[in-house]
Amino acid sequence: MRLALLFGSLTLAFLLAVWTTQTPKPRPADAPAVAFSAGRAMIDIQQIARAPHPVGSPEHARVRAYLNDRLTQLGLQVSEQAGPLSPASVKRLERAGGDPGAADNQAVNLIGVLPGKDREQPAVMLMAHYDTVVGSPGAADDSAGVSAILEAVRAIQARGPAERDLVVLLTDAEELGLDGARVFFGGHPLRDRIGAVVNLEARGGGGRAAMFETGREAGPTVQLFRRAAAKADGGTTATSIAAFMYERMPNGTDFTVPKDRGIGGLNLAFIGRPDQYHAANATPANLDQGAVQHLGSQALEAADALLRASSLPSKGENLVYADVFGRWMIAHKQATGWVLLALAAALGGFAAWRARRGAGLTAKQVGLGALDGLWFLTGGVILLQATRLLAGPMSSRAASPDVYYTLLRRLPWMEAGAVLAIVALALLLLTGARRTRPRVTGGALAVLTAVVLIIGGFSPVLLGLGVVAVGLSLWPGQERPQDERSAWGGWLGLIALVFVFGCALQGAAPEAALLFVWPVLLAATAAALAAMIDPSLTRPLGLLPPAVTTVLGGAWLAGIGHFVFLGVGMDLPGALALVALLVLLFARPLAPETRRARLMLFAAAACMIAGVGLNVSAQLLAPAPAVAEALP
Repeated sequence: MRLALLFGSLTLAFLLAVWTTQTPKPRPADAPAVAFSAGRAMIDIQQIARAPHPVGSPEHARVRAYLNDRLTQLGLQVSEQAGPLSPASVKRLERAGGDPGAADNQAVNLIGVLPGKDREQPAVMLMAHYDTVVGSPGAADDSAGVSAILEAVRAIQARGPAERDLVVLLTDAEELGLDGARVFFGGHPLRDRIGAVVNLEARGGGGRAAMFETGREAGPTVQLFRRAAAKADGGTTATSIAAFMYERMPNGTDFTVPKDRGIGGLNLAFIGRPDQYHAANATPANLDQGAVQHLGSQALEAADALLRASSLPSKGENLVYADVFGRWMIAHKQATGWVLLALAAALGGFAAWRARRGAGLTAKQVGLGALDGLWFLTGGVILLQATRLLAGPMSSRAASPDVYYTLLRRLPWMEAGAVLAIVALALLLLTGARRTRPRVTGGALAVLTAVVLIIGGFSPVLLGLGVVAVGLSLWPGQERPQDERSAWGGWLGLIALVFVFGCALQGAAPEAALLFVWPVLLAATAAALAAMIDPSLTRPLGLLPPAVTTVLGGAWLAGIGHFVFLGVGMDLPGALALVALLVLLFARPLAPETRRARLMLFAAAACMIAGVGLNVSAQLLAPAPAVAEALP
């Protein structure tokens, strides 16, 4: 019964996650005039992305002339602004095989202005870059963003006059060093009139478009976007975790420039189909039109809401926010996280009290459950780092661009392999198999840690995680989960562990704490309901709350895990172990009876073999692209 509930709920969670991470259906060219249409945007994409158009190339000049005409056709007041390329950009373009001299070592921006009713109010900007890297047509990066802006401007006009000016900035030389954005915000007369920016980007060739970055102190802007995104086709993908992390990463887009000047706004991008990033196959024919629809629809609704607001959002406290299945967006104040944690503590305490009275739960069992979770997290990071090495060498983009682009092509296989490997480890945890042969488990993790440190490069963090994983494997006096007391202990111990993590992160970085706070509250709620229904945790009805939360919470976390892996999985595949730990928050009490252990061990072995095979096969299925060496 538990086995059926476990695999049934996990299967449903996977299917729900797949459904919620799909792009919306692209609207055809005959869609209503007030709506965004990917079909209409594709007409521009096909013209812009006919061939690579890096700075200084004849195609670059052709694309600029085409966009100048398109902006004029839309009725905008069009002008050009030229500014010098930075010395670093000149060298970068020359190293890639481009010709900065053909462009007079200059970047040329295109600016279009659509007047609003009150021209004294701060203006709203839609921004994307029209240059590409050498060797890539750039259908997604960033022809999709440019064309989405053209289509959004048309739809905004169809909706009637707006309250304030709309400024369209199509920047040049973004791929070289954000030079176009720096030229505009460094000296253009309009720069001081910009009150909010909506920037469109892409890294790849498809997938759902995420709102991954805001201006600083952006609480009111997020609230406006939350209301606007509800009208977009496919809703939105957004989380304050992404904004918090991106703020601390060395990456940058054109949006970085106005953000550093204190201008608020939103940054939107899709990052699926990573094999098309800066690649020769980034053509209009290979572009995911659903991604264009999702990107453009969100940009339209966000820009339209900003244009028609009585006043632009002021600065305010950053909020904690995330989408739910891409259809709704929840946002709350940072301090609310403490209230949610207190509620989780109360519900978990109630569940523990009922389990102690009804099943004889002891503090030792809860402690062992917490150690189980810590073992899974530390061992999972080591395991995923080790299996990741099978797909290719560890390398940052700056250190080895050719390796970076090669690994992007292999990322889908790496993700599938990582998921299967972490599922195998989860099955070992759920069966209690790691406790029956502690020396074997500890020895295996010790070997994997050594491999990771020797081949992947020394890291004191990974060394520490490996030592903890090996030490917990050899921890004496551990029980096998043979009865309901141990089932309660494993579950509540895991809830307690994540609760501690949540409190620590709530104190240090409340915008990112939702990854722990929301799941632990949901798991504690399920535990309290299960304890009320069946304190012994043996009847099917008592297992229904964890099964339902495994479906819903597991699907939500799997969706987040997918985007996390697309973003950092190449360098930090172990991040998926944390997501898997949170899924176990719901599935832990569904661990099957001991007599089913052998079947689950066979399943674990199959998953591990398949995961290893996918990572190894990635080297054959996705060889290094020939264009990679020519890219900056």
